[in-house]
Amino acid sequence: MTVHRFTPTRWHNTLGSHEPEFRCADGDTVIIETLDAIGIDRDGVRRSGPPNPVNAPIFVEGAEPGDALAVEILRMTPTRGTGWTATGLAPNVVDPAAVAALPPREIVTWLIDRQTLTARLESPPAGLDHMTLPLQPMIGCFGVAPSLGQAFSNATSAENGGNMDYRRLGPGTTVWFPVAVPGALFSLGDGHAVQGDGEIVGTGIETTFEIEVRLCVVKNRHLVWPRGETAEAIFSIGNARPLEQALQHATTDMLNWLMADYGLSSAAASHLMGQVVRYDIGNVFDPAYTVACRMPKQWLPARTQD
Repeated sequence: MTVHRFTPTRWHNTLGSHEPEFRCADGDTVIIETLDAIGIDRDGVRRSGPPNPVNAPIFVEGAEPGDALAVEILRMTPTRGTGWTATGLAPNVVDPAAVAALPPREIVTWLIDRQTLTARLESPPAGLDHMTLPLQPMIGCFGVAPSLGQAFSNATSAENGGNMDYRRLGPGTTVWFPVAVPGALFSLGDGHAVQGDGEIVGTGIETTFEIEVRLCVVKNRHLVWPRGETAEAIFSIGNARPLEQALQHATTDMLNWLMADYGLSSAAASHLMGQVVRYDIGNVFDPAYTVACRMPKQWLPARTQD
């Protein structure tokens, strides 16, 4: 198991079967520098364009269709002293009568202190003069190539991952993606220093990162949707529109997970989920919405399958 430093020279605005630029072995760790959501690098130089450019894919040796790629997010270190967000809530998250009162969409700058790991508005409006936020880094857009030679825009998400903008997808989390092509063809980008649930202004605090991930192949896993695990919980992710359909995908996957890996009957899983499951909204701005069905580990029985 080797640690690699991968410096991309090509970026894509889709997740698809692009020519890989880097190869690694199962279990290797890869360190990657990202661009921000519009393609600006750590030095303020434009290297690509929107939406959410990701590195040319990494080919993971041994990954085949039907496997899963486990992505352990080890570290996200901000590499720039500024980030940016948009002003104005998305029209689809407020009542129609409230849309006219929303402020115009403008881009504003945030100052990122990489020593104290905090962020504050460069020119805060009245009432927010003393707002300083602790950084909570997360990956907005990442995943693997989809099946059938498709390429999905990084403005949206699907079974292969994509622009999910779920704030728990940060350091300390492991995410499993269903592998649909040889090598998995993994890419990441769109790092956020901070973001509220739903990405309801269409951005987090967009900036650049050095991201360290460990990539492991899980043979014959046959996933349908991305899954994840933190120290406290496991979660299933559904990406779809309307929001109800994303919730249905996430709930169905959690039900199947509890039955297959934890030995619960459908009735037992239903009782457990009905009382202790939690739902998180990852993204309600993009073409596909993201819902995570989250199960606290304290209620899980011992696993019957690894």
